[in-house]
Amino acid sequence: MLPFVSTAAMTRFLADFSAQIPSDTHAVMVLDGAGWHGASVEVPANVTLVPLPPYCPELNPVERIWLYLRERYLSQRLLDDYDAVVDACCDAWNKLVAETGRIHSLCDFPYIKQISS
Repeated sequence: MLPFVSTAAMTRFLADFSAQIPSDTHAVMVLDGAGWHGASVEVPANVTLVPLPPYCPELNPVERIWLYLRERYLSQRLLDDYDAVVDACCDAWNKLVAETGRIHSLCDFPYIKQISS
């Protein structure tokens, strides 16, 4: 987990992501309108970024993940400091990924099957 979001952090994420992609594969990543997803991000050759239109959470499956994390683990809590926030977020994420099939169930929009088939 990076301690902040920025164009530099996004560039680092994309570089790390790109390194995990098999050499014969090209990945398409759909992004929301966050400011650090902007034009100055360095995009690796094996990745294409596709921006979502503004105000369309129904097209962004990750919004359901954030909602799930907030509802189950992160809301209505008073955390002492920055480190406690980071720890709480890491703990919430680890609990989520430990739930077999949960991410799939949260992000399984019908249109995704049409696109990937």
